[in-house]
Amino acid sequence: MGEMHGDKYEAILNAAYTVFGTKGFYESKISEIAGQAGVAKGTVYLYFKSKEQLFIAVTHRDCEQYLAEMQDALVNRTLGEGLLRMASLHLHYYYKRKQHTKLFFMTPNSDPDLIEFMRGFIQDYTDLVKNKLASEGVLQPEFHAKAFIGMMERLKMDILLNQDFRECDVDQTAALAANLFMHGCEAGVQKS
Repeated sequence: MGEMHGDKYEAILNAAYTVFGTKGFYESKISEIAGQAGVAKGTVYLYFKSKEQLFIAVTHRDCEQYLAEMQDALVNRTLGEGLLRMASLHLHYYYKRKQHTKLFFMTPNSDPDLIEFMRGFIQDYTDLVKNKLASEGVLQPEFHAKAFIGMMERLKMDILLNQDFRECDVDQTAALAANLFMHGCEAGVQKS
């Protein structure tokens, strides 16, 4: 459709996010998403040809918002401040979505469009971190960017899978991770 970004379109995306996030891609039904959005099932199909296309649209919107926030985290900040802000945003992102874990774990893993989109998203995220590191004179900025993102991805698993992880733990974890990344393990060694 030409102009799709109206109230119904957004309502469908919001409903799909909730349903996919709580049930997973394979267990979700278009009729449930339509009901949650307050539209007829046929209306969903006016905007999206398939459930896969709807899932990709939800993922695309979420990833674009995420990258925009990450870009803003680096503006007018030192490397240490920017990495701390990015770590905090990354971990808060997953904490806010803790009740929607199936959005991350039960997805259409063989859809070529989704795989290509995610490949591009990961590269854009890596480039964002890499460019900041390079602008600050860090050697091998792509390797360092991958290491930073890898650390954040591992920490997100604690958030998503540990029921005892609380919101107050997010900022502390982000600070520890950013400090470790900036200063290495020696920064955490207690001097006797």
